[in-house]
Amino acid sequence: MLQIKTANGKTRQVDIQKDTILLDGNPFNWDLSPIGPKTFHIIKDDKSYTAELVQADYQTKSFTFKINGALQTVMVKDRFDLLLDQLGMSDANTQKVNDVKAPMPGLILDIKVQPGQEVKKGDPIMILEAMKMENILKAPGDGVVKEVKVAVKQNVEKNQVLILF
Repeated sequence: MLQIKTANGKTRQVDIQKDTILLDGNPFNWDLSPIGPKTFHIIKDDKSYTAELVQADYQTKSFTFKINGALQTVMVKDRFDLLLDQLGMSDANTQKVNDVKAPMPGLILDIKVQPGQEVKKGDPIMILEAMKMENILKAPGDGVVKEVKVAVKQNVEKNQVLILF
C-alpha cells in the first residue's frame, strides 16, 4: 500500500494488487502507454493526458510530473514509512546538519546567510573562491543558522568550520 499526498494537501491511498490498482479502495481503470523514457500517454475516463516525470527525489520520495503542461508534485509513503509514522519515528531518514566545512582552501567572497536564518537543503549559503574559480557552497540539509564562523575576504583552510547549525 502507498499513501500519496498532492501539493494541495489531498491524501490518497493506492493499493497495487496482482491484477488491479485500487485508489481509495475503488478500482482505478486506465490505459498507460510509454512515449519516451520518462513520458507517458494516459487515457482515464475517456480523457487523454500526457505525463512526464520532471524530477524524482528518492531520498524524500518526492516526485514532480508535468501533466498536460501543468506541474504536479506528489509525496509518496510506502508501508514502511507509514509504520515509522505510527511509531513516531518519521524523521529517522532526515539528515541532521550540524556544520558546514570548507571543502578546499580558499577565500570567502560572499556570505548569503546570517544567524537565525532558516535554510533548506540546496540553498546557496556562501561563495568560496579557490584556484580563481567561484564555488557556491550549498546547505547539505534543512536547518537554522546558529553562527557564521568566517567573514567576507577571509582565507580559509580545508575542513575549517564555516557555519554552525
